Amino acid sequence: MTELATNGRSPSNHLLRRDVRFLGNILGEVLVHQGGRELLEHVEKIREMSKSLRAESSPELYEEFMNTIKTLEPGIRHSVIRAFAIYFQLVNIAEQNHRIRRKRDYERSAGESVQPGSIESVVQELKSKSLPVEEVQEMLSDISLELVMTAHPTEATRRAVLDIHKRIADEVMELDNPTLTYREREKLREKLLNEVLTLWQTDELRDRKPTVLDEVRNGMYFFHETLFDVLPDVYEELERCLTKFYPDEAWHVPTYLRFGSWIGGDRDGNPSVKAEITWKTLNMQRNLVIYKYEHIIKALMRQMSFSTSIVNVSPELLESIRKDSEQMELRSVEAWTNDKEPYRVKLTYMLQKLQNMREDEFKHTNKRYHTVDELLADLALIDRSLRHHYADYVADTQLKKFIRQVELFGFHLAALDVRQHSQEHENAMVEILAKAGITSDYSALGEKEKIELLHGLLGDMRPLLHETAEVSESTKEILDVYRTIQRAQVEFGRDCITSYLISMTQGASDLLEVMVFAKEAGLFRKNKDGSITATLQAVPLFETIDDLHEAPAIMKTLFELPIYRECLSTMGNLHEIMLGYSDSNKDGGMVTANWELRVALNDLTQTAKEHDVRLKFFHGRGGALGRGGMPLNRSILAQPPHTIGGGIKITEQGEVLSSRYSMKGIAYRSLEQATSALILGAYLSRYPTQEKSSEAEWEDIMRGISEDAQTKYQDLIFRDPGFMTFFKESTPLPEVGELNIGSRPSKRKGSDRFEDLRAIPWVFAWTQSRYLLPAWYAAGTAFQKFVDGDASRLEVLRVMYREYSFFRSLVDNLQMALAKADLTIARQYAAMIEDDTIRARIFTLIEEEYATTKKMILAITGQEEILDNSPVIQESIRLRNPYVDPLSYMQVQLLAELRSLRAQNGDDTELLREVLLTINGIAAGLRNTG
Repeated sequence: MTELATNGRSPSNHLLRRDVRFLGNILGEVLVHQGGRELLEHVEKIREMSKSLRAESSPELYEEFMNTIKTLEPGIRHSVIRAFAIYFQLVNIAEQNHRIRRKRDYERSAGESVQPGSIESVVQELKSKSLPVEEVQEMLSDISLELVMTAHPTEATRRAVLDIHKRIADEVMELDNPTLTYREREKLREKLLNEVLTLWQTDELRDRKPTVLDEVRNGMYFFHETLFDVLPDVYEELERCLTKFYPDEAWHVPTYLRFGSWIGGDRDGNPSVKAEITWKTLNMQRNLVIYKYEHIIKALMRQMSFSTSIVNVSPELLESIRKDSEQMELRSVEAWTNDKEPYRVKLTYMLQKLQNMREDEFKHTNKRYHTVDELLADLALIDRSLRHHYADYVADTQLKKFIRQVELFGFHLAALDVRQHSQEHENAMVEILAKAGITSDYSALGEKEKIELLHGLLGDMRPLLHETAEVSESTKEILDVYRTIQRAQVEFGRDCITSYLISMTQGASDLLEVMVFAKEAGLFRKNKDGSITATLQAVPLFETIDDLHEAPAIMKTLFELPIYRECLSTMGNLHEIMLGYSDSNKDGGMVTANWELRVALNDLTQTAKEHDVRLKFFHGRGGALGRGGMPLNRSILAQPPHTIGGGIKITEQGEVLSSRYSMKGIAYRSLEQATSALILGAYLSRYPTQEKSSEAEWEDIMRGISEDAQTKYQDLIFRDPGFMTFFKESTPLPEVGELNIGSRPSKRKGSDRFEDLRAIPWVFAWTQSRYLLPAWYAAGTAFQKFVDGDASRLEVLRVMYREYSFFRSLVDNLQMALAKADLTIARQYAAMIEDDTIRARIFTLIEEEYATTKKMILAITGQEEILDNSPVIQESIRLRNPYVDPLSYMQVQLLAELRSLRAQNGDDTELLREVLLTINGIAAGLRNTG
């Protein structure tokens, strides 16, 4: 299994081809070792036939290919599936390593030239435009990017498997070492053989659904392995570049880039996320931070051997050591006995203070750190002392990074967002207001009445209920969450939780309900002097197309409420708003969702500007094309520049986490490109490019295209009575729910209604079956309807593609989706539909729309083939497809067998297992899940 990359056309990829060939040969040895030569021969035969079918359609070859798959003995079939799946895992490792190699090669050979998309390139550009240092400082103070890890079930790979992947990646990278001897190279090969064998004998399927705390650990893995070191390195590079081009300034870049998390805080539709789980999550995050700080301090102790016999340390350092020795005893840390090495003595006390944070007995004493500012003060004291005796280099190289890490991660590691569905809040409010004797049926009130009531309650500091009042379990849980947030802000610092997200926000009352609950827990209060203190912000999540339309009016209502506005002023007049890409796409289709999100961004920004409020937009993007997925830097630059002034948050989830952040080199490059894009976006917001006179006309055109696309999309999804049957029977949707990849149910309320199906399994299932329907369906009809056979109208779309960035991004994303979709394979899945009429009608609609979309994309771009504009990706998809195809054909066969058995009230755990293995394999092959 060595040919996937050996056909690459670029000679610069010879090292990638070497690595793939090397790993493929090792896998071949493992297959023979584990299953005999017969297994390898089966795999090779299927691979060759699949490749030939891609090259030339032949009914005879197709029949032979299908017969070969269908006649595989179950034991062999199981191993064949795993062979293809593991091959893709190895190829993905090789490709990730090659990305790191390419960056290093560029830096090695480029000399003084600057890599495009790098931090240096954007700072150089600012300097070339003669931007004064004061304005650069202002820009850096204004920019903000928070990347938020989520526990959405889109990561199909187990942590144990990812650990093996990391070891393989490290060892493959060592192949580039030119100093390796022949024996060392052979030893390296033996280690890789051992790892691939271990991978083969490791179960890639989870035997149970992960718990929420399992998901918390999975998220923390990326902090532990890469982000704790990589994030400060990005800051260091930005400061290096600023110093290079603006040398007269002493740069310390404000905190503009950090990570947050939903894992352990997102309770929308997940009954397992209780207040207790949120508290445990915050403790786990703090324990990791303390562990990391302890290791850094121990390393500093080994390095900082400065002796007062030779240097004069600062008097304040000696005084702080004296105070430490009087206030605390060294219990779990060994005392440093050489008093002439004061840095080591000081660090010993700091280490003890950190360790004491784990013990409740020190909670109210000065023998531990209570705030991150106390730790930063100790580090600043050491820094000043080092510079006092001219050890500047040591301060800059050994201490500076630690200070940055403390600034970034505090004692909470990452800000935890809490999320809950708006209906849950209303249910609790109904019960509480009835018990308080305020209104017997809150839910029966109109929106205006609810707003008046809730606004009045915010101004009344009396609690609605006594803390011990008896309420239902669900209402108690709602209230406990707010009490936990208040307790957490005291224990872990105010920054640990500051945002409370409200799913399916449909009115101003949804935000006011959250603020009333916050008041009950002391997170919002009106002080005796009339001023307001608030430490938690209610964040609306606008998800459906209708909600996006209503969003500006909802925010206008809130901005004009006196108490709400006063609350907002305590938060710097900055309001966070989340926009959902997944549900808007599921609701209206790809074209309409993208357009409506853009309209909402612009309208909300204008509404806020009229009320002197800045907005921080939280973009709920998924990993897949059908859920707004794209590279991080592109997702930043895709926003209208004037909408990023208050900062940006973006979800990072599923396969995006492991592909972006499991390796330090790739994590660094992704965050470097994001920083470059963020600074460029900030510059463009200050100095917008000349607005084209045609832009207003183009937006009118897009509005019409969006309406036509939405009609076409909803005609199929919502108005065709056979659609849900088609979807369930021609995709592995039912079986996806049995793949243990997330703690949250795949459906809200356990319902079978389309409206209650989560967007993630919706996209996952279409991707597995190779339709990728949510990422392109209805675009072709909308474009064609606009052109309507008029060559001049087609020319307008061509000009828009060249000059209108939004339209170009839209069309290029459609190209990517069309290239990854494969209706020849999808037809195999459609064959599972029992009702011939439904199958024929809907598949024909999909097939015709695919052809129309492809035709229109090629006409607009002027290309001969889809993705001619991106030949590297085009070639990658072309080379991967023959290896994914066998997994798809086998998945169809297995699904048919399993469903037939279950229709007769039977079951087969091994058959299900093989289905789930194909799901993992296809996910690895397409590099997409949900």
